[in-house]
Amino acid sequence: MKVLVVEDEKKIADFMIKGLEARGFAVDACDNGDDALILALTRPYDTIILDIMLPGKDGISILKSMRLKGVNTPVIAVSARSELDDRITGLDAGADDYLAKPFFVDELIARLHAINRRTTGAQLNLRRVGELSLNLATREVLVGEVRIDLSPREFNLLEFLMRSPGRVYTRTQIMEYVWQYDFDPNTNIVDVCIKRIRKKLAEASPVNFVETIRGVGYRMIREPS
Repeated sequence: MKVLVVEDEKKIADFMIKGLEARGFAVDACDNGDDALILALTRPYDTIILDIMLPGKDGISILKSMRLKGVNTPVIAVSARSELDDRITGLDAGADDYLAKPFFVDELIARLHAINRRTTGAQLNLRRVGELSLNLATREVLVGEVRIDLSPREFNLLEFLMRSPGRVYTRTQIMEYVWQYDFDPNTNIVDVCIKRIRKKLAEASPVNFVETIRGVGYRMIREPS
């Protein structure tokens, strides 16, 4: 699971980052609201841990901007404030959960797992674009009724593109999500993986599901025909 930690207090941020990484989470970190909003809108995260009081844009403003722009990444709002009104404000702005400081890292991780279970419920396990379907629970890919055998990397890349049909993902974004390391401009590993996926899908259908955006990256066609 890839998590963005937005926290301006270094000791608290380090505490969360170390605890999450020790449990196998991939973690990005940010200490101000302006950069946090850019990351939330442009990079794929499974969950964002968002402090309410931040330099620059505050957490509530970030939440509202994310939801207005259609970014539905789950968010755990974090604040030293524990009053009921503050919790309600965070949840009303679009947070999925609220955690008051101080807290134990085990509690944070339990909240992360709970959100993950909710957002990957049975009806959300299935991604569908035209006759192409992908099941996150069974890791089965079908074109119509034809099963497509993909490697784990191919499956993860296809699932990533199918999250938002019509949205263009750069090679850097794909590399960070699927391989979890920075993009090397001298490698064609993303292009090779896309080529393999296309070849396998083409064996079941003449439809081109994945479009190349020259000089940028790739996108899943919203309504393939």
